[in-house]
Amino acid sequence: MLISIGLDVSSEYMLDYSLQNNPEHASTYHSGMQHFKETYPSLRTWIDSLQQCGALRDTFIVIPKAQNTELSERQHAIYAKANNANGRTALLIHGYGDNSMGMLHIAYIYNKVMGYNIILPDLHGHGLSDGTDIQMGWYDRLDILQWIKVAHQMFKPEASTADVQMVVHGISMGAATTMCVAGEPTPDYVRCFVEDCGYTSVWDQAKAAVKDLYGGAMGVFIPAVSLASKVKFGYSFREASALNQIRRCKIPVLFIHGEADALVPCAMVYRLYEAANCDKQLLTVPGAGHCLSASVAPKLYWSAVRSFIERYIDR
Repeated sequence: MLISIGLDVSSEYMLDYSLQNNPEHASTYHSGMQHFKETYPSLRTWIDSLQQCGALRDTFIVIPKAQNTELSERQHAIYAKANNANGRTALLIHGYGDNSMGMLHIAYIYNKVMGYNIILPDLHGHGLSDGTDIQMGWYDRLDILQWIKVAHQMFKPEASTADVQMVVHGISMGAATTMCVAGEPTPDYVRCFVEDCGYTSVWDQAKAAVKDLYGGAMGVFIPAVSLASKVKFGYSFREASALNQIRRCKIPVLFIHGEADALVPCAMVYRLYEAANCDKQLLTVPGAGHCLSASVAPKLYWSAVRSFIERYIDR
């Protein structure tokens, strides 16, 4: 009896510790722009120019809550149009505990260099979006399906017969979200996906994180924490599986992973790649840690991304 109570208390604590974001995540968002400018000083001219001419804008939408469709929530994104995009659009998804500002270094290449419209949502419980819990990409997939429709309305060329052509590109939890979206029916204008250092499932990632942080000693709690997640948030850790979703994907996917990733083991990307039954490509980056492939090997990274998406998105 006491052991059972102890497991319940411990699992609830671990669940809240891992899946409850900082309730002040909105204030973190507001400091994100300055952090971006300090981290990437070479990109400051680009972002300053967008801000000065009012091209970088905020938008909010109200959508059904994924956990309870009888309720609604407000979600936020930033976006910018490119003059000659002609419908070419990149929807960029941030990682765990981050917000849309954390994807601006990726947005720079798409917008400034490649000439794409960009839209960067704040996932549920992040940035200026409602919520305090972290959905680990599972329910986020349903929210991103809504943002895909919004992006289509925003960026559809007005004076042209061309339609939107969209790539969805996510990093870390955003990559897991991307793969979960890829397993759902998507409109024809979604042409391809790029996932960078995503995990196979929340279950597998929980095991990897416990091993990395505690040497595996806390692994005994994972089944109980998964059950607590099912009760509290509506999904179990095994259910939240990018691996299962990617098996259903019919749209091209580029898989990227850093070979020195200690947080999401590189071994996961090989399982994901093998499971995919679509046009696909794999890039692993030697020496790159978690979320660092684009920084460690920018030429290799962007050469692979550009050559891949240009097979499916007309220039």
